[in-house]
Amino acid sequence: MNLVITILAITMTLSLVLAIVSFWLPQMSPDAEKLSPYECGFDPLGSARLPFSLRFFLVAILFLLFDLEIALLLPLPWGDQLHNPAGTFFWATAVLILLTLGLVYEWVQGGLEWAE
Repeated sequence: MNLVITILAITMTLSLVLAIVSFWLPQMSPDAEKLSPYECGFDPLGSARLPFSLRFFLVAILFLLFDLEIALLLPLPWGDQLHNPAGTFFWATAVLILLTLGLVYEWVQGGLEWAE
């Protein structure tokens, strides 16, 4: 019980000290550059209805799919310790085949070609 009270007291003291110090630090002088939002190279003050590149969107979706594939297949080496390792490897192979077929379809449709 004493350990919990000690940790709680240290946490509250540290939080209070940091809050007080933040008021003593000098304020930064705001100017137009610091106050303007930055949106990864896009002009935030322009029209919000600019056309978005469909090819960029397709490549981004493919990246997300293959990132998900890696996340799903990373624990696969531990799948041989399960009761039915053959079933685990069957489903992993099915996922790989499905994603490979999706990649081939995108490739055939020309979704991976950036410049025309």
